[in-house]
Amino acid sequence: MEIDTVTNGNSDAVMTETTPTITPSPVVPSSRLSQLTESLKLEHQLLRVPFEHYKKTIRTNHRSFEKEVSTVVSGVGDLADSDWSKDVTVSRLSSLVSRLQGLKRKLEEGNNVENLQAQRCRARIDHLDSADVENITEWNNTKLKRILVDYMLRMSYFETATKLSESSNILDLVDIDIFREAKKVIDALKNREVASALSWCADNKTRLKKSKSKFEFQLRLQEFIELVRVDRADSYKQAIHYARKHLAPWGATHMKELQHVLATLAFKSTTECSKYKVLFELRQWDVLVNQFKQEFCKLYGMTMEPLLNIYLQAGLSALKTP
Repeated sequence: MEIDTVTNGNSDAVMTETTPTITPSPVVPSSRLSQLTESLKLEHQLLRVPFEHYKKTIRTNHRSFEKEVSTVVSGVGDLADSDWSKDVTVSRLSSLVSRLQGLKRKLEEGNNVENLQAQRCRARIDHLDSADVENITEWNNTKLKRILVDYMLRMSYFETATKLSESSNILDLVDIDIFREAKKVIDALKNREVASALSWCADNKTRLKKSKSKFEFQLRLQEFIELVRVDRADSYKQAIHYARKHLAPWGATHMKELQHVLATLAFKSTTECSKYKVLFELRQWDVLVNQFKQEFCKLYGMTMEPLLNIYLQAGLSALKTP
């Protein structure tokens, strides 16, 4: 505090407190703030995909655990109610112990996978939280790399996508393992095999049922068609048995489609009737591939189109043209 003497005819001392110097904070341009806000609104997929994968892993591990525990408990019950010899009892107990040890290993592996996926979710939340007008250029550069990796994965350029992700340190921000999972199913369908796709349907049965998906039904129909295509007496018997086992449960909800496909038993693969001939066309496998892609993207909350295409289309539309 300083004391200043004012001599303008008055000898009284006037005390004044010096005002500290305040440096004004830089004003953030509203355009940059608006750009950041709009950019964050488009990041739904970044969080949704790992979260859905995390939930799926937890459900799978839980089902596996319940199944193994149920088997072990049942085995112990059988031992308690039986009059087997000592050697047989010891042998069966040893088998149950081995099974429990195997279950322990599976639980540890499952726990490690869950931790990695939880870490991925956390990394993406932190990434979004780090977005700020001060580092928007760097953040947008990372986003561009994520978009490029997304495009590469959809085009099956896995090695290039992995190298770009590793060199840019964005492995936790991209979904390489999820797209590899999809690639296995797509390759199998292109080779006219439905086993991988049916296994995928079984793993995601609850979600597919909730969304009223017909994908599993279409796979079953195609498998039936392939049995009819063989055009032998034994293959027709197999087709009928297959229909009773796998197609009949769908009759209550898809009777018309079911009747249409079952009629191929009479028309056969050599028919010229367009209504049934189309069912034997090999492009039906392409239809299944596209249907799987739709179900896969819907399940994980992904866009059908690559993000690169979407942003390019939006950018080109926003350009001023004469």
